[in-house]
Amino acid sequence: MIRPAFLLLAATAFIAPATAQTGMFTPQRFAQHVQTLGSDAFEGRGVATRAETKTVDYIVQQFQAAGLQPGGVMVNGKRSWTQPVPLLKSDLVGEPVVTLQTPTGALRLAQGTDIALRSPMNGATQIRITNAPLVFAGYGVSAPERGWDDFKNQDVRGKIIVVLVNDPDFEAAAGDPVAGKFGGKAMTYYGRWTYKYEEAAKRGAAGVIIVHETAPASYGWNTVKNSNTNTMFDIVRQNPAASHTPFESWVTLDTAQKLFRAAGLDFTQMKAAARRPDFQPVDLKATLSATANAQTQVITSQNVVGLLPGKRRPDETVIYSAHWDHLGIGRPDARGDTIYNGAIDNATGISQLIEQARAFARGPRPDRSIVFLAVTAEEKGLLGSEYYARNPIYPLGKTVGMLNTDSMGVHGRARDFSISGTARLELLDILTDEARKQNRVFTPDAHPESGGFYRSDHFSMAKVGVPAVSYESGGDLVNGGVARAEAIGKEYITNRYHQPADEVQPDWDYSGMVEDATLLHAVGLRLANSDVWPNWSQDSEFRATRDQSAADRGGAAMPMTSQPQPQVQPASKPGERG
Repeated sequence: MIRPAFLLLAATAFIAPATAQTGMFTPQRFAQHVQTLGSDAFEGRGVATRAETKTVDYIVQQFQAAGLQPGGVMVNGKRSWTQPVPLLKSDLVGEPVVTLQTPTGALRLAQGTDIALRSPMNGATQIRITNAPLVFAGYGVSAPERGWDDFKNQDVRGKIIVVLVNDPDFEAAAGDPVAGKFGGKAMTYYGRWTYKYEEAAKRGAAGVIIVHETAPASYGWNTVKNSNTNTMFDIVRQNPAASHTPFESWVTLDTAQKLFRAAGLDFTQMKAAARRPDFQPVDLKATLSATANAQTQVITSQNVVGLLPGKRRPDETVIYSAHWDHLGIGRPDARGDTIYNGAIDNATGISQLIEQARAFARGPRPDRSIVFLAVTAEEKGLLGSEYYARNPIYPLGKTVGMLNTDSMGVHGRARDFSISGTARLELLDILTDEARKQNRVFTPDAHPESGGFYRSDHFSMAKVGVPAVSYESGGDLVNGGVARAEAIGKEYITNRYHQPADEVQPDWDYSGMVEDATLLHAVGLRLANSDVWPNWSQDSEFRATRDQSAADRGGAAMPMTSQPQPQVQPASKPGERG
């Protein structure tokens, strides 16, 4: 992704004794998949590389061995194991030349050190910008429904907008004019870097510079650098320039402070001003010139799809999902390692998906069909899941829900569980109810400011109305509790997330994954053997879209009734993805 995986690593002291159902999953089988997919032999599972072929083949072989049927697109009258996903691929050729001309002189920005410039995704094969004016546009947000507009009708066509990461509420204190307008600490979609690029393109800007700060981004500069200076992908768009400006980038905080100082401005004061609804865009009295060349082509990647047909209502589906891709081979780290293994992110999630398929295939056939979906290009912007959501193999109106796994816990069992980001939906009620049977509780996301809800593949399905969650392992470890989990999560984000050091470690404890898989199995089995249709809460932004497809389910929304409210444990957890 695009995403720091703030891991919720977990364990528990008082979970109920293992049941026969728990015996469906073993730590050894999870470890085997993770060690294989996270090894150097799989070269970081980069999209459109030889490692993709190897990874897709492995997943297909495992699905076959588990006892699934092919669930992909029809080929010569038969279902295949895959769904082809056409993507625009873009690679910078050589080092870009980026120069700021400020009132105090020229400032050359070094790729990876001062700036992380993405290879162009607007359909062009080069970046040629000459003396484009720079304008500070606050958070780059236009949200009329919240009474907020950072642009104030200023024409930014042909200009580079400099914007802050996250949304205006992130650093708001009690009494600030902005406080609460964007949901408090919980990041809205307006805080995501994807939104800022989209808004700038809509306004005809020449480019975007996002100022990186670790706290509001929820990840460090290494993550930004590694995620944005390698091969870029996007879904194939009819008019890519409508979604992407020619120049999409991040800069370090130090670079931004130099730029503001050169204009006679104090960066901290400008940030404070941007938290006011009366903020006006500020001329930074500087221009940007950039030259870069790129190689672009349309490639075809693959989603892998396995199917267990239902015995009574095979046209109704429950989806388990995980992304198979990581960053592949990239810039060397301090050790000289160039393979971004992605052992946690997301060999663990694929391991769970494979073993979930095996457990279902070896059990009694459920009434509804189960789809096992391993998606591509999550790290490039949830592209595989977005393509599936736009081109569903199984009707969305008859998709009961999606249970996604991304970066699972490998440090033991947990007293709790969570979901990525903040959402209100009946699928969470079912998770919470089944977790009680393990003496586990639901812990809300302790870091909603990281925007976790928008940073994993369930979001693609949520946008088209399908109830979807990205499951998170718990953050209250039996061996060390919350404090140990927080320390593990912080170390991972700082030193391993989207870095070559995300490698298999010999001391990993997969017993927590056993508990998590057991819980996810119970939820899927409950959904697959029932006739209920979980929905979003009445006040959810996704509820109306879901209700529009009610006719596909018999003409009514058919909400669940008498479901328990989530049992909440107010413990903290180490963050989110993005």
